[in-house]
Amino acid sequence: MPMMFDDRNQTFLTTFFLLGFSEDTMFQVPLFFLFLTIYFIALMGNLGIIVVRKINPKLQTPMYFFLSHLSFLDICYSSVFTPKLLEILITEDKTISFRGCMAQFFFGCACVITEMFMLAVMAYDRFVAVCNPLLYTMAMSQKLCMFLVAGTYMWGGLGSFTLTYTLLKLSYCGPGIINHFGCEFSAILSVSCSDPSLSQLACFIVSVLSEAFSLLIILASYVFIVVTIIKMPSKGGLRKAFSTCASHLTAISIFHGVVLLLYCIPNSKNSWLLVKVATVLFTVVIPMLNPLIYSLRNKDVKETIRKLINSKLFHICHR
Repeated sequence: MPMMFDDRNQTFLTTFFLLGFSEDTMFQVPLFFLFLTIYFIALMGNLGIIVVRKINPKLQTPMYFFLSHLSFLDICYSSVFTPKLLEILITEDKTISFRGCMAQFFFGCACVITEMFMLAVMAYDRFVAVCNPLLYTMAMSQKLCMFLVAGTYMWGGLGSFTLTYTLLKLSYCGPGIINHFGCEFSAILSVSCSDPSLSQLACFIVSVLSEAFSLLIILASYVFIVVTIIKMPSKGGLRKAFSTCASHLTAISIFHGVVLLLYCIPNSKNSWLLVKVATVLFTVVIPMLNPLIYSLRNKDVKETIRKLINSKLFHICHR
């Protein structure tokens, strides 16, 4: 394993070895094609939402502005981990450089924290849409939408930078074997040979602050939404309000459910498989599900996709 030396003759790893998702070679190829298929669907689905919003004037609203950023984050997060996962499934080279590992962690962590608050911002958007429909366009101005999105990216970057900085301050010595398919926080700490207390404290603070504040915004928004829905006299308004929020509630439930699963797993050697499964749900499955959740329940999105496909088929048939 490549190493470098500092002035005090202490050794540090420059390369990590990733064990991957499965050590059984019989499952390597099936897992490769499974994850490749899911990754392709995730890319096409999220790119599709971004393109559909651009070409349909009906979708030039704050909700779809936030949704296009959610799709962008899903593309980024999925692309941070999945290519490396696919690579180590079919090649003999299962190594990752120290810098590559830290870069992967930084961008992956930034995407998770940013998406957490993007879902909270979308909950606030639904609150305004349901509780103040007549003032929705005025209240959710373009300037405010840009400010909210910029805030989520800034907090995501700051939180990720803080955690990455604490990891960079640790020492890493042999054998440098990471029991994971990527550079996830607990996996990186497992190969450190110095006191990880500061990193663990920083992770706890950033995680609790992010989870608590985002869930507080979401819960407060939906409490007001539920109260408003209960007061609605007509069933038509009730149905419309529910359909407006159903997709977002589904996405929130899946995302935060996986977050709680990942951070409630006991810290033991036997829990590594659960950590890997939870990380796969984050990096591969959720980016695929989000476009399906939002598009399948939305008439405007489905209609735009149908028109786009029909126009492409028309051009192909008349060549």
